[in-house]
Amino acid sequence: MNTKPIYTILGRFAGCVAGLAIVAANPAHAADDGIASGPTASYSIAFSNSYAGSDFRKVMVRNWQEIALQAQKDGLIREAPVVSANNSASEQAAHIQDMIVKGVDAIVVLAASDTALNGVIRDACNAGIVVVVMASLVTEPCVYTVDYNWSAMGRVEMDYIAERLKGNGTLLEIRGIAGDATDKNISDGIRKAASDYPGLKFVKTVYGNWTASVARKEVTLALPSLPTIDAVATQGGDGYGAAMAFKAAGRPLPIIVMGNRQDELALWKQERDANGYETVSVSASPSVSQMGFWVAQQILAGKQVPKFVEVPLVRIDAKDLDAWLATMPVGGAANPFYGQASVAAMIDAAINHTAPPAFLPEVPKQ
Repeated sequence: MNTKPIYTILGRFAGCVAGLAIVAANPAHAADDGIASGPTASYSIAFSNSYAGSDFRKVMVRNWQEIALQAQKDGLIREAPVVSANNSASEQAAHIQDMIVKGVDAIVVLAASDTALNGVIRDACNAGIVVVVMASLVTEPCVYTVDYNWSAMGRVEMDYIAERLKGNGTLLEIRGIAGDATDKNISDGIRKAASDYPGLKFVKTVYGNWTASVARKEVTLALPSLPTIDAVATQGGDGYGAAMAFKAAGRPLPIIVMGNRQDELALWKQERDANGYETVSVSASPSVSQMGFWVAQQILAGKQVPKFVEVPLVRIDAKDLDAWLATMPVGGAANPFYGQASVAAMIDAAINHTAPPAFLPEVPKQ
């Protein structure tokens, strides 16, 4: 079993340096190490969000708004508006075009499609706008990307399930939104890791849209035709809905990998206290919006930034369940805080070919 901690910045920094770029927004203030201090108080950094319908995305937007408000108070930006589409690439493209017309200085994009936004993103780059694609993928090469190592997420899930089931079992996979690049990347990571365990068999795949209510509906529809399910591989936001579907069907709870949402962790704690239930939780963090914001701000401030900056996944094991749950409001998610200094340190690890900084992000008090 792979025992390397997931709650670190995982691996792709070394490969990013070939794509290193310098944006000379404030070349006199460019920083090779630490925080770039070029003046950015007059700049506008906009957030184009593809979808805001899940609890995770709502926390992500709130994170952006809170950190942007503080940055305004600190004289680091002029404004940081957020515009969310309804999971529509054409609607999001129109939002980005409007941002170009308004003359924003940087756009952070959580993309609805890996290809459909390429044209408007190229227009933004050609207009001199810094574009940072966050927690998603576009194939237009002018962008900077802030994202996770999804293969590592799949590895955590499948190694844990295989260890618990001693390498043999029947599995259900709950995916995210059909056609979304992140959904594909997570699923590919799960399936790649599962190939190491031929005794683990997936018998059904459903799409839960990273939302408890959708996951519950889809799992409920699937269960009557399924054999005994030993474990459920997930993508985040779907664990609670899956559990409710199994309970409603009168089936025992399988191992359901949770996705760091408050409802999932609260259910895990309830079942642990009542029945000794065991699982693991791993997911992206809504703090990725803080990463995207600070990467854009640092580029505008003149910092040398690689084309890819990796965001740490958050893994929660049984020993940490109570501590993490205590930080979360109802409807929240595991939400470590990434400030300007910690993001600058992550960037520097890539630039300098060094190991990522050995810190744990601050867990903000609610």
